[in-house]
Amino acid sequence: MDELKQEEDALRERVTALPAEKRKAYYALEKKRIKDPDNYAVLNYFFVAGLHHFYLGKTLFGFLNLLGMLIGLLFIETFGIFIFLAIIVIELPQLFRSQRIVYQYNNNVMRQTLEDVESKPLAS
Repeated sequence: MDELKQEEDALRERVTALPAEKRKAYYALEKKRIKDPDNYAVLNYFFVAGLHHFYLGKTLFGFLNLLGMLIGLLFIETFGIFIFLAIIVIELPQLFRSQRIVYQYNNNVMRQTLEDVESKPLAS
């Protein structure tokens, strides 16, 4: 987690070095894009639909998780319970690592937002 905090600090320093107009644009974009680790964790408690994947924009993983749960429900009396258990085994570590996962996501968002803002010319 320390390396993620160091990375965030370095990104924040780059933001601080931006001209005021670009810094304002950066913060406006960042506010829309950044995700809350607590929301991710709460959504992860509901293994059912893979909502935490959708929250971070990982649509494919969200749909796979949702599909697995639906198949598990359809075949609950035969092998469905094994599908549920497999999903829980796969998703449980993400619940415990939710802070780190979202921290990494947010650092990536900050980096991309910074690149977007830096690449645009200042308005004259």
